[in-house]
Amino acid sequence: MDLPAPVDSSILGARVRDGGCHFALWAPRATRVELALVDEDRGQRNHDMTRNDDGVWVLFVPDVEEEQRYGFRVHGDWDPAAGARFNPARLLLDPYARAITAGVDYNGPILDHPAGDDYELDPTDSSEAVPLSVVVADSPRPTPLERRVPLSESVIYETHVKGYTQNHPAVPEHLRGTYAGLAYPAVIQHLKEIGVTAIELLPIQHFVSEPFIVGRGLSNYWGYNTLGFFAPHAAYCSVGTLGQQVTEFKEMVSAMHEAGIEVILDVVYNHTGEGGHEGPTLSFRGIDHAGYYRLTEDLRNDYDVTGCGNSVDTSQPGVLDLVLDSMRYWVTEMGVDGFRFDLASELIRDENHYVDQNHAFKQRIAEDPAFEGIKLIAEPWDMGPYGYQVGNWGPGWSEWNDHFRNFTRDWWRGAISGVSELAGRLCGSPDTYDRDGRSVTASINFVTAHDGFTLRDLVTYDRKHNEANGEENRDGTDDNRSWNCGHEGETDDPGINALRHRQTKNMMATLCLAMGVPMITAGDEMGRTQGGNNNAYCQDSPISWVHWDTQEAWRDLTGMTQKLLQLRAEHPALRPEVFRHSEEVTDADGKGVGRLDLAWFHQGGGQMGDGEWNDGGRRTLGMYTSDADSAFLLWFHADPQATEVTLPGEPWGEGWRVTVHSGFDGEFPAEEELLLPGAKLTIPGRSVVVLRAELPQRAA
Repeated sequence: MDLPAPVDSSILGARVRDGGCHFALWAPRATRVELALVDEDRGQRNHDMTRNDDGVWVLFVPDVEEEQRYGFRVHGDWDPAAGARFNPARLLLDPYARAITAGVDYNGPILDHPAGDDYELDPTDSSEAVPLSVVVADSPRPTPLERRVPLSESVIYETHVKGYTQNHPAVPEHLRGTYAGLAYPAVIQHLKEIGVTAIELLPIQHFVSEPFIVGRGLSNYWGYNTLGFFAPHAAYCSVGTLGQQVTEFKEMVSAMHEAGIEVILDVVYNHTGEGGHEGPTLSFRGIDHAGYYRLTEDLRNDYDVTGCGNSVDTSQPGVLDLVLDSMRYWVTEMGVDGFRFDLASELIRDENHYVDQNHAFKQRIAEDPAFEGIKLIAEPWDMGPYGYQVGNWGPGWSEWNDHFRNFTRDWWRGAISGVSELAGRLCGSPDTYDRDGRSVTASINFVTAHDGFTLRDLVTYDRKHNEANGEENRDGTDDNRSWNCGHEGETDDPGINALRHRQTKNMMATLCLAMGVPMITAGDEMGRTQGGNNNAYCQDSPISWVHWDTQEAWRDLTGMTQKLLQLRAEHPALRPEVFRHSEEVTDADGKGVGRLDLAWFHQGGGQMGDGEWNDGGRRTLGMYTSDADSAFLLWFHADPQATEVTLPGEPWGEGWRVTVHSGFDGEFPAEEELLLPGAKLTIPGRSVVVLRAELPQRAA
């Protein structure tokens, strides 16, 4: 359905100026739109708006100031067969609202139809049951970054605003679980000590819970159910919901920037919190069902490729404007440094719902100077036909690399033998990304994320334990690729616990040492557990919150993570900007130095040949990476039995020092001990070890 796009989408929303407020709403098929100004006692003053030729309804109201609550009543035909579900009894949120008051009364009349018939209009007024839009005046922008961090230097830390500080002992109680809590000095200090360069926040655009979750006495904790694309989630503010959330979010961004940490938003533009047409009507559906959402050919039902009931229709120019305007607002006004796009393939489907990698969504981002240097990370799939688009997003984009996740889990639990794929994952998954001029930083490497087991749970549980979710353990994936190390759940057995520590360190080391961009899930570096729950989306509870009291027991994992990320930061040899193809390293004068920038070694100290690569039983691989200034030999050994390796000599190195390892005290030589070429090094079963090369001194 072709609808006129706004001539100038920058006027949309509520703008305080000229002694009042300008309101504008894109509702191209509406026959009448009323602006409802809502008082503190929910009393309303309604004003008719005027329609422009482009379908934008406008109105200026004198003396309206910030903190004014408002909504819209949109009139038109009730004709579900035409994708029209206009119902002026519904008080609707402004899609461009910069703040939203609160949540939803799920017992109220929030559906646009009676419970017994999805296609019949319900005239009951909804104004007492729905959240309200809030007028927000312009305010100063956050402190900018002194230096934007290149992707090749980035370490991303995926975290949840509430869950990260809800139990933090150093954060004042009244700030825990808020933007201010996340900005607290003790929190930032921990991020800096680990080596984090960017926090990736689970959704903070204002979201609501799904009715079926609320019916179980739970709530949507993760936040992948957006209702307002411009509004920071109100419940994460420590002081108010009438625009204070905007100020507090900006202050959090400023604090991160002043510490040199970037802020990336996990954004959910692919669907909204209204669900399918049988769900609540809170904003978009009431403004224009066929305008905002993908519909089936009969226009009566939502065409869902998200698994969440609806799919936002970015083939409509007015809807695409909404998404890009939202992104631009978060960058230019709220100070964020990048986006991770949930179910990104949905955003590049055309008017026929086909995936199009040349979609206007990507083209307009590439052309917009506001997004220059911004990190763009795709979750490169959705639930629809041909939605799996891993490796296809092209230059300028990075992608969550599920190949890396799956392989790393499988290799360390012993489900894969041979080392060929290990080499590919360690050098940035060139089989997936080394084409079309893409960089090695196209690969966002991760072992865990918010969805699934934590790192500790990967080595503690063979099976999911989601009983608390209220779905009889039917929800969540069964494809965990985990290994409980011999006992399901927590145990006092020292041997099993030692193995679990070693295995978490092995997977963390693989993540930190692989080329590409590492993403760590918050708390994994200090042994966070969800008790085997691999689908904690509805657990706003201790199941999901980070428990800071694990730090002492898991200090070995934390310490190793810190050392690895420090090495990565200090040595570009461990974090190349481009794919390596085993080429000779050159010095500043362009003269070859005799060693390669990438090489692979077997236990005997020689380079891997066809026989070694084709050995399906091989469980040990040495990775050599170097540049003009430094060189490292990394050994990955997944066999449960120890192995002995011979250290190579020149040109690879004149000697070697053990710098970091995943073992325990006394298992490896101290860093002060120089190991000469030809020396034998015993690597305990299931271990990673990093050796730094002593290189020839350059002539002055």
